[in-house]
Amino acid sequence: MSFQFTEEQLMIRSMVRDLSRSEFGPKAMERDKTKEFPAENLKKLGELGLMGMMVPPEYGGSGADTVSYVLALSEVAYACASTAVIMSVHNSIVCESILHYGAEDQKKRYLSRLATGEILGAFSLTEPNAGSDPARQSTKAVFDGDSYILNGRKRFTTTGKNAGLIIVTAKTDEKRGHRGISAFLVEQGTPGLTVGPLEDKMGLCASDTVDLIFEDCRIPAGNRLGNEGDGFLIAMTGLDGGRIGIAAQSVGVAQAAFDASVQYTQEREQFGQTISKFQGLRWMIADMATEIEAARLMTLSAAEMKDNGENYTLQASMAKLFASEMVNRITAKAVQIHGGYGFTKDYAVERFYRDARVFTIYEGTSEIQRVVISNHIFKDRRKPLQPPR
Repeated sequence: MSFQFTEEQLMIRSMVRDLSRSEFGPKAMERDKTKEFPAENLKKLGELGLMGMMVPPEYGGSGADTVSYVLALSEVAYACASTAVIMSVHNSIVCESILHYGAEDQKKRYLSRLATGEILGAFSLTEPNAGSDPARQSTKAVFDGDSYILNGRKRFTTTGKNAGLIIVTAKTDEKRGHRGISAFLVEQGTPGLTVGPLEDKMGLCASDTVDLIFEDCRIPAGNRLGNEGDGFLIAMTGLDGGRIGIAAQSVGVAQAAFDASVQYTQEREQFGQTISKFQGLRWMIADMATEIEAARLMTLSAAEMKDNGENYTLQASMAKLFASEMVNRITAKAVQIHGGYGFTKDYAVERFYRDARVFTIYEGTSEIQRVVISNHIFKDRRKPLQPPR
């Protein structure tokens, strides 16, 4: 299977490749050390229309397709995974959730500001006791007059400190389980919202991850996203798109690790020749290239299904599962190929290895993806098999 990209898609890929490799990549190692938020990178992406890629032009977006988004996001991840994860959550989950479920006034108030990068978006679902099982969340939203009062604590919120707008899920009806969860648009700085300290993470160090604490945080009723009880559906739909984003990031980081490995094998000499001559390493490189290509095609296939209006939940989970596990294998091999040098921070593969580790965890662990995939498989086979005649 091969993809025939349009001229516009190729132009977007080329533009983002030039930008990210010339401006994002050279500073990525330093940002990893200092944990400086990549505000400059995001501003440049916003100026190019890349922070609202799938938002229609009438709301300030680029109106691009998902395939273009995958190509762009992979190129950003190639240079700086921390910038890519912020871009991914912002585009895939926040902008698209408001586009599909927001009232017209919400779209006019927030989408144009998000699409241009004037403000960043965050998505807050996970809690201390509700990760893979979001229906267990305990954050509550109680209706009071013309407002909802939020109380609870959210964990591991990407861009939670720097976001101007956060989609927050909370229970509005305890008795209805996951059908009693609603979603809210919460502006940064709202009284009653406290941002916790930055998590000291293994990777993606320039991307802020924090707890959000809600203590009698009053949200206007007009900031409820969708209807009461739609929160779980909004979250799951957003995560479908988000999983394509994680797969795209995985492909970008894996490609960067692969390219670094190929270059290193052609420069490093042992036993009187470059190590690229050794069959063991050549086969390792061949396996890496094959896995990356498979993940890339799975990701593009899911993106194309989304663009065609097809149900892509299964393909998004498959792409996320395979690509996220692939990038962990690829970056581990890249460190191995670099030998002792790969274990030092002088070489980028050490950062790639750390950045990639979370890809099998966030926006649905690999185990959850297998649950989603197997549920789809057995759902399609509910009719009993007919006995042979």
